[in-house]
Amino acid sequence: MLICCCLLVAGPVEASTLYRCMDASGAVLYTNQKAMNRQCSVLSVRVPRAPAGNGASAPATVASAAPLRSNAVPPAPTPADFPRVSSTEQRSRDTDRRAILESELANERTNLENARKQAQKDSVALHERNIEALSKEMSKLR
Repeated sequence: MLICCCLLVAGPVEASTLYRCMDASGAVLYTNQKAMNRQCSVLSVRVPRAPAGNGASAPATVASAAPLRSNAVPPAPTPADFPRVSSTEQRSRDTDRRAILESELANERTNLENARKQAQKDSVALHERNIEALSKEMSKLR
């Protein structure tokens, strides 16, 4: 089930077939590559179409066997009477967010230095990734 959910969240795919494979012991594997040593059945086939600019729509899924179901509901348009946040309030929120991110970034830099002093490779890599993610997030702020 988890693998199936991950496949649904993975994003758009150019062209692919989803297989449900079972080995001799009965273990089930969901994959986009048919395994030679397993009994596999096709769950769905995704066929790409030309981009929307060429008069066609997004990729379609041609289902066979049992189709995959997703609990995802397409987002509804925002109603006209939906409450809006004033620009002053939004600026205040953005300022708070920036302060929080700067604080987290300072903490990560401190933790990185401590991890380097203690020669903890895994911890150093983790803090470096965190710093990169926080810096990227801060660059998105207005």
